[in-house]
Amino acid sequence: MIQLQLKSYNLKAQKGFVALLSAVIISVVLLLIATNLSLTGFYDRSNILDGELKQASSGFAEACVDTALLQVASNSGITNDSIDVDGVSGNDCTYSISGGGTNIEAQGIYNGKYYTNLEVDVNSTTLVVSRWEEVPN
Repeated sequence: MIQLQLKSYNLKAQKGFVALLSAVIISVVLLLIATNLSLTGFYDRSNILDGELKQASSGFAEACVDTALLQVASNSGITNDSIDVDGVSGNDCTYSISGGGTNIEAQGIYNGKYYTNLEVDVNSTTLVVSRWEEVPN
């Protein structure tokens, strides 16, 4: 006859292992959540700054379009110009007028690296703008 020997396990030791493993898993999850939230705030801040700098370059480009519209209205014959907006190197805009004053292309540059390109179609006699579009670089 074969007899099996029963081994007795210490249940208290297993409960301690489960508690320790649970604490480690919960700590890792909380650490990942905290890291993710801190990086999200950091990247949000840089995205907001990029948006503000892009808005400045857009303002420069719009100012160039207004200057070009003034040139078309006064029939001054100037078709290309570069304007230093605020006396700081890298903050300027350029425009070109073509098609007898019906097409205007303007580029606003802020800090030497944020660009906004605009294309505007205008009626040269009435100065009514028919198209105002930002185009990629």
